Amino acid sequence: MNRPTKLRTSLLRIALFCFASWFILQEGCIASTPAAITGIEDEDSINGSPALPNEPDYQRALPTADIIIDAGHGGIDGGAHYKEVLEKDINLAVARKVYLLLRSSGVRAILNRNGDYALSDDNRWHPSRSRHKRDLSQRSQLSGEIRTNIVISLHVNWAKNKEVRGPLVLHQDEGQSALLAYCIQDALNRQQQTRFIPRLGKPFYLLNVIKQPAVIVEMGFISHEGDRHMLTDPRKQEQVASAIASGVRNYILLR
Repeated sequence: MNRPTKLRTSLLRIALFCFASWFILQEGCIASTPAAITGIEDEDSINGSPALPNEPDYQRALPTADIIIDAGHGGIDGGAHYKEVLEKDINLAVARKVYLLLRSSGVRAILNRNGDYALSDDNRWHPSRSRHKRDLSQRSQLSGEIRTNIVISLHVNWAKNKEVRGPLVLHQDEGQSALLAYCIQDALNRQQQTRFIPRLGKPFYLLNVIKQPAVIVEMGFISHEGDRHMLTDPRKQEQVASAIASGVRNYILLR
């Protein structure tokens, strides 16, 4: 065999060796490629169906809170009144103070309105023509959209008997709601020097539809002169708010 023929034979052998090596390496890479790279789990490969990527957790995009503070009424709905004094203004003023007190103590609080407007105006999904029903459903819907532990709804009472006074907390027919009510009632009793006990608020829409422990806090009577002074004086409002916030913190410690 002459020299050119030997050279061609050697080159051919080298080419065949390189091709064989490349082929073996490719087969090994495909066989050993991790499922995380291919996007196919072992079980799914056996079944012949590709694995789907994990669905995004949209819940993480929504805010979360320890408590939602519902400032009752608002806008066209003034609530109870005595002459020019409107319940909606008292509810909002005290709710803002409760919100700030809780936030300052590390409790994650959300206030459902921070101005004088009706929540029914934001409700575009409830088919009822009743503004009142749309307002209530909008308030309850918030607790379903935001992951929260408890809900408190702030209100002011009214009675024909001008001598009736004092705070009253209404709760659901449920243990945690009752505990929350007793904590807030006790704090308000101490603040206002009364001895009332919470009551079951069975006929109230919010307490029936909200899934979390919830209470309605009637802070006093707008029809009673002494309570009305307390509820409209900013310094007295601070005392009422402090009592409510104290009751909420006590509940968080006890639950």
